[in-house]
Amino acid sequence: MLGIEDKGVVAAYLLCLFSAGLCVVYGILNWNRGDESVEPDDVKWVAEEKKVEEKF
Repeated sequence: MLGIEDKGVVAAYLLCLFSAGLCVVYGILNWNRGDESVEPDDVKWVAEEKKVEEKF
């Protein structure tokens, strides 16, 4: 089969193709999924970061 005699090499090729296909399917399913909502802790963190950056 394509000059490859070792079953381990064939398995590696097949697993690489399978994992690439799985990544494509995952990307298609999650293509336009919405952003996460903004939490109050995130807003606090951004405000504190701005204060720290102003000091420098």
